[in-house]
Amino acid sequence: MPTFETTPAVLHMVCGKIASGKSSLAQRLAQAPMTVLISEDDWLARLYPNEIHAIADYVRCAGRLRAAMAGHIAALLQAGMSVVLDFPANTLATRAWARGVFEQAGAPHCLHYLDVPDDACKARLRARNAAGEHPFSTSDAEFDQITRHFVAPAPEEGFDVVHHA
Repeated sequence: MPTFETTPAVLHMVCGKIASGKSSLAQRLAQAPMTVLISEDDWLARLYPNEIHAIADYVRCAGRLRAAMAGHIAALLQAGMSVVLDFPANTLATRAWARGVFEQAGAPHCLHYLDVPDDACKARLRARNAAGEHPFSTSDAEFDQITRHFVAPAPEEGFDVVHHA
């Protein structure tokens, strides 16, 4: 049986406010060989069509999705596939969940932090809403409400962070 030299599979995570460019970066990262993209927005829109109307709905549905996907993501990593996880790693709890996944798999990780000012995010958000191509629409007021929960990664969390300003 032939042997192949491979690099270890990596779990790529994205952190940044709404419309900071997380999904665009995730799509670029996923173009690498042996890499798969898993998009929370896509899965939520397909599994819970017309069910996410408030932040509480998102929290409930996203929690179910994370619980269902964790073992599958770890298995992909263990099989040698890098995974770009387009789930917002925006809170201590979501980053702890992702840590559990890459630690279960014994895989390295990279946390991509998109540090974009609120005014730029809101302008992108308005353009995204107007285009109508995103599965979810978010108002400025919802942006502000959700952003209150955002926690930038801190060195003491121990992640390998790539800072995108």
